[in-house]
Amino acid sequence: MRPAELSSRSGSAEDDVPGEEDRSLRDEVVDLARALPGPLRRLTVRSGDRAVEVEWATGTPPAAAPPVPVSGGLQAVASPPAEVPEPEEEPEVPEGTVAVRAPLVGTFYAAPSPGAEPFVRVGDEVEAGQTLGIVEAMKLMNPIVADSAGVVAEIRAGDAESVEYDQVLLLLRPPGGAR
Repeated sequence: MRPAELSSRSGSAEDDVPGEEDRSLRDEVVDLARALPGPLRRLTVRSGDRAVEVEWATGTPPAAAPPVPVSGGLQAVASPPAEVPEPEEEPEVPEGTVAVRAPLVGTFYAAPSPGAEPFVRVGDEVEAGQTLGIVEAMKLMNPIVADSAGVVAEIRAGDAESVEYDQVLLLLRPPGGAR
């Protein structure tokens, strides 16, 4: 994402939010993003208890940027991380399978409670909308459901394992496909 794209993306639903303070914060974040060097991968802004997260595209560590004034007389300074670790190579999604990915960062649970039978096992046929697991984040249990019918080909996330956003949790094969 390039900072220039932010103005076109910042319009939509946020314009419905009343309050000069919200608009001011949005404008300051857009100005901050435009002042940062390098292409952005993700920019997250929360208004309650104010938090700003900036993530650069992999392999493009940002250079230091001058301080940018933000609300309350604070200054935000973009500085590069000491060392940018290489992303881990995630195994490819084999042809003929569909990846079920984590919709958020959290802890993956294969069963509804400790000691209970898992939601699914390798070889189980699943229907669209069926729960395949749970990702717990901030004390909220988020069900992971199948988007379409299939057969569980592989479960890549272990029970009670921390998972990242967009990480492949399971692989599904189309129903009736080769095993």
